[in-house]
Amino acid sequence: MTASHAPGPPVSGSYPQSFVSSPATICASRRRIAGDAVRHARDFCRERFPDGPGFANGSRMTDLSRTLAATADRITIALDAVLPRPQGPEARLFSAMRYAALGGGKRLRPFLTLEAGRLFEADETALLRTACAIECVQTYSLVHDDLPCMDDDDLRRGQPTTHKAYDEATALLAGDALLTFAFELLADPQTHPDPKMRCLLVTGLAKAAGPTGMVAGQMIDMAPSAEDGAGDDLVTITRMNRLKTGALIGFAVEAGCLLGAASDEARQALARYAQDIGMAFQMVDDLLDVEASAEELGKGAGKDAAAGKVNFVTVLGADGARARVRMLADQAKAHLAVFGPRAAVLAALVDYIVERRR
Repeated sequence: MTASHAPGPPVSGSYPQSFVSSPATICASRRRIAGDAVRHARDFCRERFPDGPGFANGSRMTDLSRTLAATADRITIALDAVLPRPQGPEARLFSAMRYAALGGGKRLRPFLTLEAGRLFEADETALLRTACAIECVQTYSLVHDDLPCMDDDDLRRGQPTTHKAYDEATALLAGDALLTFAFELLADPQTHPDPKMRCLLVTGLAKAAGPTGMVAGQMIDMAPSAEDGAGDDLVTITRMNRLKTGALIGFAVEAGCLLGAASDEARQALARYAQDIGMAFQMVDDLLDVEASAEELGKGAGKDAAAGKVNFVTVLGADGARARVRMLADQAKAHLAVFGPRAAVLAALVDYIVERRR
Protein backbone atom coordinates (compact mmCIF):
# COMPACT_ATOMS: atom_id res chain seq x y z
CA MET A 1 0.00 0.00 0.00
CA THR A 2 1.23 3.53 -0.59
CA ALA A 3 2.17 5.86 2.22
CA SER A 4 -0.54 8.28 1.17
CA HIS A 5 -3.11 5.98 2.75
CA ALA A 6 -1.72 6.91 6.19
CA PRO A 7 -2.37 7.36 9.23
CA GLY A 8 -2.69 3.92 10.71
CA PRO A 9 -0.63 1.19 12.35
CA PRO A 10 2.87 0.43 11.10
CA VAL A 11 2.53 -1.87 8.13
CA SER A 12 4.44 -4.66 6.48
CA GLY A 13 2.56 -5.67 3.40
CA SER A 14 -0.31 -3.52 4.71
CA TYR A 15 -0.67 -5.74 7.80
CA PRO A 16 1.62 -5.98 10.80
CA GLN A 17 3.17 -9.45 10.59
CA SER A 18 1.75 -10.32 14.00
CA PHE A 19 -1.67 -9.38 12.62
CA VAL A 20 -1.77 -12.47 10.46
CA SER A 21 0.14 -14.85 12.72
CA SER A 22 -0.73 -14.02 16.33
CA PRO A 23 -4.13 -14.99 17.74
CA ALA A 24 -3.56 -12.64 20.69
CA THR A 25 -3.12 -9.68 18.36
CA ILE A 26 -6.22 -10.60 16.39
CA CYS A 27 -8.27 -10.68 19.57
CA ALA A 28 -6.81 -7.45 20.94
CA SER A 29 -7.43 -5.58 17.69
CA ARG A 30 -11.01 -6.79 17.50
CA ARG A 31 -11.67 -5.51 21.00
CA ARG A 32 -10.99 -1.99 19.81
CA ILE A 33 -13.52 -2.27 16.97
CA ALA A 34 -16.60 -3.64 18.74
CA GLY A 35 -17.80 -5.23 21.94
CA ASP A 36 -19.66 -8.48 22.26
CA ALA A 37 -18.30 -10.21 19.14
CA VAL A 38 -14.81 -10.33 20.65
CA ARG A 39 -15.90 -13.31 22.75
CA HIS A 40 -16.37 -15.27 19.52
CA ALA A 41 -12.94 -14.22 18.31
CA ARG A 42 -11.32 -15.21 21.62
CA ASP A 43 -12.94 -18.65 21.51
CA PHE A 44 -11.88 -18.97 17.89
CA CYS A 45 -8.27 -18.21 18.78
CA ARG A 46 -8.18 -20.72 21.63
CA GLU A 47 -9.75 -23.53 19.64
CA ARG A 48 -8.18 -23.01 16.22
CA PHE A 49 -4.73 -22.16 17.66
CA PRO A 50 -4.36 -24.34 20.78
CA ASP A 51 -0.55 -24.23 20.54
CA GLY A 52 -0.17 -20.47 20.22
CA PRO A 53 0.73 -18.38 17.16
CA GLY A 54 0.40 -19.93 13.74
CA PHE A 55 -2.38 -21.63 11.85
CA ALA A 56 -2.93 -25.25 12.79
CA ASN A 57 -3.53 -27.32 9.68
CA GLY A 58 -6.66 -29.40 9.81
CA SER A 59 -8.03 -27.91 13.03
CA ARG A 60 -11.62 -26.62 12.90
CA MET A 61 -14.41 -25.29 15.04
CA THR A 62 -17.30 -27.48 16.05
CA ASP A 63 -19.62 -24.48 16.08
CA LEU A 64 -19.72 -22.98 12.58
CA SER A 65 -21.41 -19.80 13.76
CA ARG A 66 -18.39 -18.99 15.91
CA THR A 67 -16.05 -19.74 13.02
CA LEU A 68 -18.00 -17.40 10.75
CA ALA A 69 -18.14 -14.68 13.41
CA ALA A 70 -14.41 -14.91 14.05
CA THR A 71 -13.59 -14.80 10.34
CA ALA A 72 -15.88 -11.80 9.88
CA ASP A 73 -14.00 -10.11 12.72
CA ARG A 74 -10.65 -10.79 11.06
CA ILE A 75 -11.85 -9.35 7.75
CA THR A 76 -13.21 -6.25 9.51
CA ILE A 77 -9.88 -5.73 11.26
CA ALA A 78 -7.96 -6.25 8.04
CA LEU A 79 -10.14 -3.82 6.11
CA ASP A 80 -9.81 -1.28 8.91
CA ALA A 81 -6.02 -1.54 8.56
CA VAL A 82 -5.84 -1.04 4.80
CA LEU A 83 -8.69 1.30 3.88
CA PRO A 84 -7.76 5.00 3.63
CA ARG A 85 -8.40 7.02 6.78
CA PRO A 86 -10.57 10.15 6.47
CA GLN A 87 -8.30 13.13 5.85
CA GLY A 88 -7.97 16.07 3.52
CA PRO A 89 -10.68 17.47 1.24
CA GLU A 90 -11.58 13.91 0.17
CA ALA A 91 -12.26 12.81 3.77
CA ARG A 92 -15.99 12.36 3.10
CA LEU A 93 -15.21 9.78 0.40
CA PHE A 94 -12.91 7.81 2.71
CA SER A 95 -15.47 7.99 5.49
CA ALA A 96 -18.20 6.60 3.23
CA MET A 97 -15.93 3.79 2.03
CA ARG A 98 -15.22 2.79 5.60
CA TYR A 99 -18.89 3.12 6.62
CA ALA A 100 -19.88 0.68 3.90
CA ALA A 101 -17.01 -1.78 4.30
CA LEU A 102 -16.73 -1.90 8.09
CA GLY A 103 -20.45 -2.09 8.81
CA GLY A 104 -20.57 -5.83 9.41
CA GLY A 105 -22.06 -8.53 7.22
CA LYS A 106 -21.62 -12.26 6.83
CA ARG A 107 -18.28 -11.96 4.98
CA LEU A 108 -19.20 -15.22 3.26
CA ARG A 109 -16.99 -14.74 0.22
CA PRO A 110 -13.82 -13.99 2.22
CA PHE A 111 -14.63 -16.99 4.39
CA LEU A 112 -14.72 -19.20 1.30
CA THR A 113 -11.36 -17.87 0.10
CA LEU A 114 -9.71 -18.52 3.44
CA GLU A 115 -11.18 -21.99 3.92
CA ALA A 116 -10.53 -23.11 0.33
CA GLY A 117 -6.93 -21.92 0.52
CA ARG A 118 -6.34 -23.68 3.82
CA LEU A 119 -7.19 -27.01 2.19
CA PHE A 120 -3.92 -26.58 0.27
CA GLU A 121 -1.89 -24.79 2.97
CA ALA A 122 -1.85 -21.51 1.05
CA ASP A 123 -0.01 -18.56 2.56
CA GLU A 124 -2.30 -16.90 5.10
CA THR A 125 -1.26 -13.34 4.34
CA ALA A 126 -1.96 -13.80 0.63
CA LEU A 127 -5.33 -15.35 1.43
CA LEU A 128 -6.29 -12.53 3.79
CA ARG A 129 -5.36 -9.75 1.38
CA THR A 130 -7.20 -11.48 -1.47
CA ALA A 131 -10.22 -12.03 0.76
CA CYS A 132 -10.25 -8.31 1.57
CA ALA A 133 -10.15 -7.43 -2.12
CA ILE A 134 -13.12 -9.69 -2.78
CA GLU A 135 -15.05 -8.14 0.11
CA CYS A 136 -14.34 -4.65 -1.28
CA VAL A 137 -15.96 -5.71 -4.56
CA GLN A 138 -18.90 -7.26 -2.75
CA THR A 139 -19.38 -4.10 -0.69
CA TYR A 140 -19.19 -1.87 -3.76
CA SER A 141 -21.91 -3.95 -5.41
CA LEU A 142 -24.18 -3.54 -2.38
CA VAL A 143 -23.60 0.21 -2.19
CA HIS A 144 -24.56 0.59 -5.84
CA ASP A 145 -27.45 -1.90 -5.65
CA ASP A 146 -29.00 0.15 -2.85
CA LEU A 147 -29.04 3.38 -4.88
CA PRO A 148 -32.44 4.80 -5.94
CA CYS A 149 -31.66 4.10 -9.60
CA MET A 150 -31.16 0.41 -8.79
CA ASP A 151 -32.97 -1.39 -5.95
CA ASP A 152 -33.67 1.79 -3.92
CA ASP A 153 -33.10 0.41 -0.42
CA ASP A 154 -32.94 2.43 2.80
CA LEU A 155 -31.45 -0.28 5.04
CA ARG A 156 -28.46 -2.58 4.73
CA ARG A 157 -27.26 -4.84 7.54
CA GLY A 158 -29.70 -3.07 9.86
CA GLN A 159 -28.17 0.37 9.22
CA PRO A 160 -29.00 3.20 6.82
CA THR A 161 -27.63 2.47 3.37
CA THR A 162 -24.59 4.50 2.31
CA HIS A 163 -26.55 6.95 0.18
CA LYS A 164 -28.90 7.55 3.11
CA ALA A 165 -26.07 8.04 5.60
CA TYR A 166 -24.21 10.35 3.18
CA ASP A 167 -25.77 11.23 -0.19
CA GLU A 168 -26.19 9.60 -3.60
CA ALA A 169 -23.13 11.14 -5.21
CA THR A 170 -20.88 10.17 -2.31
CA ALA A 171 -22.27 6.63 -2.29
CA LEU A 172 -21.66 6.30 -6.01
CA LEU A 173 -18.06 7.45 -5.64
CA ALA A 174 -17.50 5.29 -2.56
CA GLY A 175 -18.61 2.24 -4.54
CA ASP A 176 -16.31 3.21 -7.42
CA ALA A 177 -13.43 3.66 -4.99
CA LEU A 178 -13.98 0.30 -3.27
CA LEU A 179 -14.03 -1.48 -6.63
CA THR A 180 -10.78 0.01 -7.84
CA PHE A 181 -9.14 -0.31 -4.43
CA ALA A 182 -9.73 -4.07 -4.64
CA PHE A 183 -7.46 -4.30 -7.68
CA GLU A 184 -4.84 -2.13 -5.99
CA LEU A 185 -4.74 -4.68 -3.18
CA LEU A 186 -4.36 -7.62 -5.57
CA ALA A 187 -1.72 -5.92 -7.72
CA ASP A 188 0.50 -5.07 -4.76
CA PRO A 189 3.57 -7.39 -4.49
CA GLN A 190 2.75 -7.80 -0.80
CA THR A 191 -0.23 -9.93 -1.82
CA HIS A 192 2.02 -12.40 -3.65
CA PRO A 193 5.66 -12.20 -4.78
CA ASP A 194 4.94 -13.78 -8.18
CA PRO A 195 3.61 -11.23 -10.70
CA LYS A 196 1.98 -14.04 -12.70
CA MET A 197 -0.07 -15.01 -9.67
CA ARG A 198 -1.08 -11.40 -9.10
CA CYS A 199 -2.18 -11.17 -12.73
CA LEU A 200 -4.25 -14.34 -12.36
CA LEU A 201 -5.98 -12.89 -9.30
CA VAL A 202 -6.64 -9.52 -10.95
CA THR A 203 -7.96 -11.15 -14.12
CA GLY A 204 -10.13 -13.60 -12.22
CA LEU A 205 -11.72 -10.92 -10.05
CA ALA A 206 -12.27 -8.65 -13.06
CA LYS A 207 -14.09 -11.40 -14.95
CA ALA A 208 -16.21 -12.32 -11.93
CA ALA A 209 -17.19 -8.71 -11.23
CA GLY A 210 -17.36 -7.25 -14.73
CA PRO A 211 -19.50 -7.26 -17.88
CA THR A 212 -19.44 -11.05 -18.21
CA GLY A 213 -20.01 -11.62 -14.50
CA MET A 214 -21.74 -9.77 -11.68
CA VAL A 215 -22.53 -6.61 -13.65
CA ALA A 216 -24.11 -8.68 -16.43
CA GLY A 217 -26.31 -10.42 -13.89
CA GLN A 218 -27.37 -7.08 -12.46
CA MET A 219 -28.29 -5.85 -15.93
CA ILE A 220 -30.46 -8.92 -16.56
CA ASP A 221 -32.11 -8.35 -13.19
CA MET A 222 -32.99 -4.77 -14.10
CA ALA A 223 -34.06 -5.35 -17.71
CA PRO A 224 -37.81 -5.60 -18.41
CA SER A 225 -38.68 -9.14 -19.50
CA ALA A 226 -39.50 -8.02 -23.02
CA GLU A 227 -36.15 -6.28 -23.55
CA ASP A 228 -32.58 -7.42 -24.14
CA GLY A 229 -33.50 -11.08 -24.32
CA ALA A 230 -34.64 -11.24 -20.70
CA GLY A 231 -37.42 -13.59 -19.79
CA ASP A 232 -39.39 -15.06 -16.92
CA ASP A 233 -38.35 -18.67 -17.43
CA LEU A 234 -36.16 -20.73 -15.15
CA VAL A 235 -33.26 -20.72 -17.61
CA THR A 236 -33.08 -16.93 -17.60
CA ILE A 237 -33.43 -16.66 -13.82
CA THR A 238 -30.73 -19.29 -13.36
CA ARG A 239 -28.36 -17.50 -15.73
CA MET A 240 -28.98 -14.17 -14.03
CA ASN A 241 -28.12 -15.51 -10.61
CA ARG A 242 -25.10 -17.49 -11.77
CA LEU A 243 -23.72 -14.16 -12.94
CA LYS A 244 -25.04 -11.78 -10.29
CA THR A 245 -24.43 -13.94 -7.21
CA GLY A 246 -22.55 -17.03 -8.32
CA ALA A 247 -19.67 -15.44 -10.23
CA LEU A 248 -18.09 -13.73 -7.22
CA ILE A 249 -18.71 -16.73 -4.98
CA GLY A 250 -17.03 -18.89 -7.62
CA PHE A 251 -13.99 -16.64 -7.76
CA ALA A 252 -13.75 -16.52 -3.96
CA VAL A 253 -13.25 -20.29 -3.97
CA GLU A 254 -11.04 -20.26 -7.08
CA ALA A 255 -8.75 -17.66 -5.50
CA GLY A 256 -8.05 -20.01 -2.60
CA CYS A 257 -7.28 -22.79 -5.07
CA LEU A 258 -4.92 -20.55 -7.07
CA LEU A 259 -3.00 -19.43 -3.99
CA GLY A 260 -2.77 -23.01 -2.77
CA ALA A 261 -1.64 -24.42 -6.14
CA ALA A 262 -4.50 -26.92 -6.07
CA SER A 263 -4.64 -29.77 -8.55
CA ASP A 264 -7.03 -29.65 -11.50
CA GLU A 265 -9.20 -32.31 -9.86
CA ALA A 266 -9.45 -30.32 -6.64
CA ARG A 267 -10.19 -27.08 -8.47
CA GLN A 268 -12.97 -28.68 -10.49
CA ALA A 269 -14.55 -30.21 -7.38
CA LEU A 270 -14.50 -26.88 -5.57
CA ALA A 271 -15.77 -25.02 -8.64
CA ARG A 272 -18.81 -27.31 -8.72
CA TYR A 273 -19.26 -26.86 -4.97
CA ALA A 274 -19.15 -23.08 -5.40
CA GLN A 275 -21.67 -23.17 -8.22
CA ASP A 276 -24.13 -25.19 -6.16
CA ILE A 277 -23.85 -23.12 -2.98
CA GLY A 278 -24.07 -19.90 -5.01
CA MET A 279 -27.36 -21.02 -6.54
CA ALA A 280 -28.66 -22.31 -3.21
CA PHE A 281 -27.72 -19.02 -1.54
CA GLN A 282 -29.77 -17.03 -4.04
CA MET A 283 -32.76 -19.36 -3.77
CA VAL A 284 -32.72 -18.98 0.00
CA ASP A 285 -32.48 -15.21 -0.49
CA ASP A 286 -35.60 -15.33 -2.66
CA LEU A 287 -37.43 -17.40 -0.05
CA LEU A 288 -36.41 -15.02 2.73
CA ASP A 289 -37.61 -12.04 0.72
CA VAL A 290 -41.06 -13.62 0.85
CA GLU A 291 -41.03 -15.19 4.30
CA ALA A 292 -38.73 -13.17 6.58
CA SER A 293 -39.32 -9.79 8.24
CA ALA A 294 -37.26 -6.66 7.70
CA GLU A 295 -36.00 -7.03 11.28
CA GLU A 296 -34.68 -10.52 10.54
CA LEU A 297 -33.10 -9.51 7.25
CA GLY A 298 -31.60 -6.20 8.34
CA LYS A 299 -32.97 -4.72 5.11
CA GLY A 300 -36.30 -4.28 3.37
CA ALA A 301 -38.43 -7.40 2.94
CA GLY A 302 -40.83 -8.18 0.10
CA LYS A 303 -38.84 -6.00 -2.30
CA ASP A 304 -39.01 -8.36 -5.28
CA ALA A 305 -42.78 -8.77 -5.10
CA ALA A 306 -43.31 -5.04 -4.69
CA ALA A 307 -41.15 -4.36 -7.75
CA GLY A 308 -42.83 -7.10 -9.77
CA LYS A 309 -39.55 -8.97 -10.15
CA VAL A 310 -39.42 -12.59 -11.20
CA ASN A 311 -37.23 -14.87 -9.08
CA PHE A 312 -36.86 -18.53 -8.16
CA VAL A 313 -39.89 -18.45 -5.87
CA THR A 314 -42.19 -16.91 -8.48
CA VAL A 315 -41.03 -19.46 -11.06
CA LEU A 316 -40.77 -22.60 -8.90
CA GLY A 317 -43.09 -21.76 -6.02
CA ALA A 318 -41.89 -21.79 -2.41
CA ASP A 319 -42.05 -25.59 -2.08
CA GLY A 320 -40.31 -26.10 -5.40
CA ALA A 321 -37.56 -23.65 -4.44
CA ARG A 322 -37.02 -25.43 -1.11
CA ALA A 323 -36.77 -28.79 -2.88
CA ARG A 324 -34.23 -27.35 -5.32
CA VAL A 325 -32.21 -25.92 -2.41
CA ARG A 326 -32.06 -29.34 -0.75
CA MET A 327 -30.92 -30.94 -4.00
CA LEU A 328 -28.18 -28.33 -4.46
CA ALA A 329 -27.06 -28.78 -0.86
CA ASP A 330 -26.69 -32.53 -1.33
CA GLN A 331 -24.74 -32.00 -4.55
CA ALA A 332 -22.44 -29.45 -2.94
CA LYS A 333 -21.53 -31.81 -0.13
CA ALA A 334 -20.93 -34.65 -2.59
CA HIS A 335 -18.38 -32.52 -4.46
CA LEU A 336 -16.37 -32.24 -1.22
CA ALA A 337 -16.03 -36.00 -0.78
CA VAL A 338 -12.62 -36.00 -2.46
CA PHE A 339 -11.22 -33.93 0.43
CA GLY A 340 -12.53 -36.12 3.23
CA PRO A 341 -12.71 -34.63 6.74
CA ARG A 342 -10.42 -31.73 5.73
CA ALA A 343 -13.44 -30.07 4.11
CA ALA A 344 -15.71 -30.42 7.14
CA VAL A 345 -16.00 -26.65 7.59
CA LEU A 346 -16.98 -26.14 3.95
CA ALA A 347 -19.53 -28.94 4.29
CA ALA A 348 -20.99 -27.35 7.41
CA LEU A 349 -21.26 -24.07 5.53
CA VAL A 350 -23.76 -25.72 3.18
CA ASP A 351 -26.15 -26.30 6.07
CA TYR A 352 -25.64 -22.73 7.26
CA ILE A 353 -26.60 -21.38 3.85
CA VAL A 354 -29.72 -23.53 3.70
CA GLU A 355 -30.88 -22.74 7.24
CA ARG A 356 -29.98 -19.05 7.54
CA ARG A 357 -32.66 -16.47 8.32
CA ARG A 358 -30.90 -13.36 7.02
